[in-house]
Amino acid sequence: MQKRQERLKEQAWRLMCYDAMIRETAGITLLAGVDEVGRGSLAGPLVAAAVIMPDRLLVTGIDDSKALSPAQRTQAARLITRVALSWSVVFVSPKQIDSHGIQAANMAAMRAAVLSLSLQPELVLSDGYRIRDLEGPQRAVVQGDRISQSIAAASCLAKAIRDRWMQYLGEELYPGYGWERNAGYATQEHRLAVTALGLSDQHRLTFINGSAEGEDGNQLVLPFF
Repeated sequence: MQKRQERLKEQAWRLMCYDAMIRETAGITLLAGVDEVGRGSLAGPLVAAAVIMPDRLLVTGIDDSKALSPAQRTQAARLITRVALSWSVVFVSPKQIDSHGIQAANMAAMRAAVLSLSLQPELVLSDGYRIRDLEGPQRAVVQGDRISQSIAAASCLAKAIRDRWMQYLGEELYPGYGWERNAGYATQEHRLAVTALGLSDQHRLTFINGSAEGEDGNQLVLPFF
């Protein structure tokens, strides 16, 4: 337990120091991180989050969301919403993904998450690639959710909220697909359920029947947590 706490604190320190270095080098204060989850899911929304963390605030427990357990992500997300200077979450529905394509939906979600912040960031860090048609300074950080505190915070927030939403859908509205366990991804359980139950209106038809290309559509902004 002690070694795990030391590892978490060391990782939190690295994430915080990276963002502090970016702020100092760029001569800014308000740094936003943005990330998305659910891109490869067969069902459910794509969810993007943007977070502006305080400068040089050491927050243990924030990490790449894939490296955390569901309970750890939930704890991290709750902490982020308490300490962040500003945060936002955006949902893009399966119907919008089918209509406009996953890449357009992905860009629209991250762009909308940044624009929905209550504070205007001076610089935006995105995980992996630049956000198309976003005005203002931005930088793409490869594997940013493992490097930047702001991006890791956005990753945790987006993942925790999407998982919670999929749990609600799976348990309350669309029982039988196992979304409370598989979050809409293409597990064997999910595929067998589709064969038995058919497709729901939460499934992405283009992911099952092929891919579609298109332009950006509207975004649904939901501060859901």
